[in-house]
Amino acid sequence: MSQRVVAWGQELREVHRRLREALAVARSAVEEDDSGPTTARELRLYCVGFCAALTGHHRGEDATLFDVVLADRPELAPVVADLKRDHSMLDHLLGELERATLSGAGRDDLLRHLDGIESVMETHFRYEEKKLVDVLDSTSRPDADRQEMLGPLA
Repeated sequence: MSQRVVAWGQELREVHRRLREALAVARSAVEEDDSGPTTARELRLYCVGFCAALTGHHRGEDATLFDVVLADRPELAPVVADLKRDHSMLDHLLGELERATLSGAGRDDLLRHLDGIESVMETHFRYEEKKLVDVLDSTSRPDADRQEMLGPLA
């Protein structure tokens, strides 16, 4: 097995780790918010940045990664459909967080949004890794662009 093939499954795990870290940074910004104008701008930056990173990751999976998986393992179509449904749910939750952040929602409201996103995101990541890492580790796609397949944090 080539090193590049093994890297796809590991790269997926690494992107998930980075997204968890981005969520933790956004959460820290909310928890430390003293509602001053500088802090409010920074808070918007962290929350909107996290939203963009997670959305970019899911768009890459939807547009490219899942096609690679299904080309090798068409029987995983129900798994991919479940993952895409999760992406849709997370898109909705991220949109709500962005709206709350941009409208100046309070700390407790923002933390509630982050809690919901984190819960769905964690369940989604664990399921995706359980179902796809082995498949990705055995998939040959040496010409693929990491960011195209896995988003901006790849």
